[in-house]
Amino acid sequence: MSKKIQFQRPILEAIAEHLQAEYPHEGCGFFAGNDGDSRLVKAWLPVRNMQEDQRERRFQIAPQDYLRAEQWADAAGLVLLGVYHSHPDHPATPSVTDLESAVPWFSYLIVTTTRVAAGSQTSWQLDADGRFEEEFVEVLQVAPQVVAP
Repeated sequence: MSKKIQFQRPILEAIAEHLQAEYPHEGCGFFAGNDGDSRLVKAWLPVRNMQEDQRERRFQIAPQDYLRAEQWADAAGLVLLGVYHSHPDHPATPSVTDLESAVPWFSYLIVTTTRVAAGSQTSWQLDADGRFEEEFVEVLQVAPQVVAP
């Protein structure tokens, strides 16, 4: 794990709450912040899972939501860093489907959800060979500067 991504605790908690509310379906959204030696997440944006079937095992983000997320991050002076989604009743590790839809440079936060709570979270980024490499997730004890609408 050579890469690091930092989440402000209130943002990570809000993402977990959003994903838990979507249970038993996968929930999804974006996060933005600053990029450098490590990534610092400062904001999150939930979006609707547009997947029509198997929503408990798949998610799909509409193209207009990607565009809206880019505009949202730009307007806040941030960089769109990645996508988050849940794995209901499954480990927070990337699936084959996750790998097939991943793009280079983005971070992918995956959160396990169950009927009672959101659980473990991991973050991943594609390496030069197109395989997921786990990022070290650091949780910061600071208040968010930007929050979701």
